[in-house]
Amino acid sequence: MSLKKNIMLVLAIMTMCLMLLFIVFGENGLTDLYKLKMEKDNLSKKNDELKKENISFYREIERLKNDPRYVEDVARKELGVIGKDEMIIKVKPKPRVSNSKKERSQKN
Repeated sequence: MSLKKNIMLVLAIMTMCLMLLFIVFGENGLTDLYKLKMEKDNLSKKNDELKKENISFYREIERLKNDPRYVEDVARKELGVIGKDEMIIKVKPKPRVSNSKKERSQKN
């Protein structure tokens, strides 16, 4: 081959390599495409979780609208509401004895 053809061949190969690098690493290249795909997958998962949470909230709203017993349970648990004929009895726990006091009492 002549020198001119060799130079043209080397230039063509270098141009193709540069184009390949630009396609892979350039703006809107394959790396950006991969990042966007990962972000889309993460957003899809989050969207699915939010849909499940919305369904759960919808069910709870329906129960609160239509189930008086559930409303009563929620009021008791979250607001501390008691019935007309009920009393709250609070029991104080016994004070705990530390290990050093237990050891002294066992020695005596």
